[in-house]
Amino acid sequence: MHDTATTPNGVSPRPSRTALVLGGGGSTGNAWLIGVIAGLYDAGLDVTDADLIIGTSAGATAAAQLTGASPADLLAAALVAVPPRSAVPAGSGGRRTQSGPVTDHLERRRRIVAAAEDAADMRRKTGAIALDLDATSDPLAQARWRATVAARLPSQHWPAQRVFITAVNADTGAPVVFDRHSGVDLADAVAASCASGFAYGIDGGRYIDGGYRSNAENADLAAGYERVLVLSPFGGRALTPVEWGLHLASQVDMLRAGGSRVETIFPESSADHLFGANAMDASSRPAAAQVGFNQGSIRAGRLMEFWS
Repeated sequence: MHDTATTPNGVSPRPSRTALVLGGGGSTGNAWLIGVIAGLYDAGLDVTDADLIIGTSAGATAAAQLTGASPADLLAAALVAVPPRSAVPAGSGGRRTQSGPVTDHLERRRRIVAAAEDAADMRRKTGAIALDLDATSDPLAQARWRATVAARLPSQHWPAQRVFITAVNADTGAPVVFDRHSGVDLADAVAASCASGFAYGIDGGRYIDGGYRSNAENADLAAGYERVLVLSPFGGRALTPVEWGLHLASQVDMLRAGGSRVETIFPESSADHLFGANAMDASSRPAAAQVGFNQGSIRAGRLMEFWS
């Protein structure tokens, strides 16, 4: 894997283009994202026609799903109740890491951030820990995780539409963006973007969750696009210091300063219990999808003029 193959292809967006940013947020976050977009679609606004879709972690899965199937079909699948299962960190392939539940995983992230000098140092430290965990992992874990991710995707092929899937190189800490020109299978790109409990290997390179790149949204990649819609299951929250400039609010300010019009959608506060520490509770997916659908239906009218 060459560095030049895992970065955006450098084509500058033309004015008046639209970008859809799909943030990370675990299993319930993925369901909420699908719900919001299905709600918008049902009310007459199709944002899946964006000129650029940026997907991170659960948002990477959603990006691949929404470019391969209709919002209505994806919503119907998300509304099907599934049995509860033990919480595991997003992207761990259904297995527990040495840190155990999601709450322990988040606490480990807090410790890494507290010990890091800056964002680059944070990514290097996070990658080193992921590689250390990976050294003692089940050798079949990667194959199982890829199969799990691939089964969630309506198509195994990159869409013609411009889609960015974020990740971080675990060996170097370098931010990575996969697209259809990267020479990486779509399922591998999504699996890497969701790998927060271990390092996922692609052609000799090893990668971790795209949320480590800057934040769960990576909205800065939409720079230069006239209209940017950001869907954030985590509500724009971040563990990094504000002065690092990685928070979604900072990125939105940067986009607006560059001439972009930006709208954001966060889960309503009454649904907070569906996210955060409960983000990997698959039994909560139907509730999260319904919350998202309701929000999308309500916001559609306001966003019609913005998107058109």
